[in-house]
Amino acid sequence: MKGRYLRLAASGAALWLTGVTLTGCGAVPGLSGDNEVTLRVVAADYGDNPQNSSAGYWKNLATAFEKDNPGVKVEVSVYSWSEVDAKVAAMVKDGKAPDIAQIGAYADYAEAGKLYTADELLSVKTEADFLAPLADAGKVRRVQYGMPFVASTRLLFYNTKLLGDAGIIPKDGSTAWQPKSWADVEAAAKKLKAAGVPTPFALPLGREEAQAETMMWMLAGGGGYTDNEEAYAIDSPENVKTFEFLRDRMVGQGLTGPVEPGKLDRQAAFDAFTRGEAGMLNGHPTLLKQAAGKGVKFGMVAMPTADGTDHSTMGVADWVMAFKNGHKKEAGKFLDQLYTAKNVTNFTNQYDLLPVTTSGYRAMESANGGPATQLRTFLTALPSARLYPVGKKSWAGVSEDVKQNIGKAVQPGGQPAKVLEQIADAARKADGAK
Repeated sequence: MKGRYLRLAASGAALWLTGVTLTGCGAVPGLSGDNEVTLRVVAADYGDNPQNSSAGYWKNLATAFEKDNPGVKVEVSVYSWSEVDAKVAAMVKDGKAPDIAQIGAYADYAEAGKLYTADELLSVKTEADFLAPLADAGKVRRVQYGMPFVASTRLLFYNTKLLGDAGIIPKDGSTAWQPKSWADVEAAAKKLKAAGVPTPFALPLGREEAQAETMMWMLAGGGGYTDNEEAYAIDSPENVKTFEFLRDRMVGQGLTGPVEPGKLDRQAAFDAFTRGEAGMLNGHPTLLKQAAGKGVKFGMVAMPTADGTDHSTMGVADWVMAFKNGHKKEAGKFLDQLYTAKNVTNFTNQYDLLPVTTSGYRAMESANGGPATQLRTFLTALPSARLYPVGKKSWAGVSEDVKQNIGKAVQPGGQPAKVLEQIADAARKADGAK
């Protein structure tokens, strides 16, 4: 199946950081002034506290690059995920675009002719190293502008103690839970509710990451945001049936907890899981560390599907792009360094994310112990994952529309067909606009 749909969706990224600017230290005497090139880089923060901020990673990268490239200075500004996209948009609007941006979407800038293409920047070795679905997702009209930075897939997490206490699996954990269909999920959620679990299945359709939860359920129901021709199909019969199931069988039977799904954000759902208050939820690799840190025993399985047959899983990624500021050569060299296997795995291991390159994938696949072992289940789904339609200029607006309105589809008495039709009509209109 075509895989052209991604975004890493903040991956539990921090909101504490308003902005940290890092200036690489390594200027060489005699190469400053008019002869020195300054690369301005803007990046998102993946940490959840000041101690594990991404700022340290970028500082080390900038320092090493300056040492190897006398006459080039690197200034990196790191912002939280709640503001980094808006910061870059404001810079572009003011005519002060950064040389390199690591953010959530690239298509708007590519459509406006503001970005270098990947083959203008990267060495042949670096460009060929990207995993194929991720490279394809970075293309606009078959030309790659967006370079994937990190990736993730999604799995269904479950609390082994809660499921054991509810009689779904043996209390001693000797047998893992292996749900295949939504009927299995519904049955387990009913048992958890009867056992007094506050949130049998957390369904975060709040603003933080509603577009991701929505896509996971759409794919598991045999649908998706687009059809096989990459046209928006948000109001497809399969998607309508998916949200009717969520409205009637999950929300309608009180299986999704005390917080209305449209008001429940991803991190709040993760927090409930790590407190032992949620039995099941869809999660990305960041939850591994959060749950383990709280001493929660959990299992992970592939997302069950509507009828128990295999469907595409969701992949997400964040993006790197280079603006046409006249520093093509220097930006390309910096990106070649960024995508070395060592630098890729250093970052992904630190934040429990997945590599976007074949060399990084192989390094993680062959590693024993540590983050790589825990992430292997996620890793196996990455090469064939289906991604957000980020190559569409309209996607950012469609994603925002989903965040604002999809929760209405699962409210008691809600009208999934109407809600999805309204989102789909707006998406098709935006997609056709020039």
